[in-house]
Order: sequence, then C-alpha cells, then structure tokens
Amino acid sequence: MKKIIHHQRRHWLKQAGISLLALSACLNPLAAFAKKEDADEAIKKIIGGAPIKDGKVTLTIPPLVENGNLVVLKVSVDSPMTANDYVKAIHVIAEANPSPNIFTVYLTPRSGTANVTTRVRLADSQRVWAIAQMSNGSFWRGSAETLVTLSACTEMV
Repeated sequence: MKKIIHHQRRHWLKQAGISLLALSACLNPLAAFAKKEDADEAIKKIIGGAPIKDGKVTLTIPPLVENGNLVVLKVSVDSPMTANDYVKAIHVIAEANPSPNIFTVYLTPRSGTANVTTRVRLADSQRVWAIAQMSNGSFWRGSAETLVTLSACTEMV
C-alpha cells in the first residue's frame, strides 16, 4: 500500500512539474520564444557567407490571425524552373517561434513551379521570412508580418 501511494505521489509531482513548466513558458515569452537574433542566426546558417537579396520571393500570411495554431502560409518564388535556372530550396523562418526554422522545401526543375502552400503554427505576433536558394547559388528573400491574437504555446518536449 505504501509503495502505491509513493508511486501516485511521484506521478502527481511529475505532472505538476510539467504543467508548471508549460505555464511558465506561456507566461514568460522570453523563455519560450526565439528572439530576432535566433532567426538571424538561422538565416546565416542557411546562406553561409553569401549575400542575400530582397525580391523574387513572395510570402503571404494573413495580417491578423485569430489562432496561431493553424496559420495558412503561401510562398512563391519568381523562377522559370528550367534545368539551368530553378529554385533548389525554400526555407521559412519565424522570428518568435520556439524554434525559428519552421520548414524547408526542396525543389527541382521537375517541380514545375516554385509555389508552396501549407499550414504552420505561430507562437506569437511576428515577422516570418522566406529564403529561396537558387540553382546558381544566389539567395533571395521575402517577408511578412502577422498579428496573432491567440498564440500557439510552446511544444512540450
């Protein structure tokens, strides 16, 4: 009997600790969300030392999002998608998500177009970046800002 009570208490303490951790992450955004510097570092890892240019990339997200758990995001890159000139990858970075790298899509000339539509989670109001890596080694970017009224909280790890 004593062993069962000890096990139940341990289980309850573990659950309480997990709940407090999740609550503190939601209440203290500095502890849970990435900072602009984290997003900048993620972009530097993608582009290395190459220059990045504005243009060619259009990122579309709603300017006002009611619920950050399900945000429609569209990225399109102006490219002929031929064997000699195509988009190799599209990287999407969010400045305020717990992990700034939202996703990466790899493309080939056989993809036909460089258009991606998906749903993502956004932890807070923020700027989102789309970085296109071209077949010639150049990088292009576009961004959009959104205001999230009900933030998607951090993921439990």
